[in-house]
Amino acid sequence: MPECNKAKNMNHCTCTYDPCSHKGVCCECLQFHWKNKELPGCLFPEDSERSYDRSLRNFIEVWQKRL
Repeated sequence: MPECNKAKNMNHCTCTYDPCSHKGVCCECLQFHWKNKELPGCLFPEDSERSYDRSLRNFIEVWQKRL
């Protein structure tokens, strides 16, 4: 099983929620958000990510406007 490369993942993590314990550990981040019917911040455009609204509804609304 591959090991998580947190340091490498942090180079690409766009989440601005600093106290998050899942930053850089993508599998934990995805599981945490999906359990709450959310998506991780890295899937949102930068300006939308900063709202911290990770809901599926917000994700769809944001991307419908941009595509």
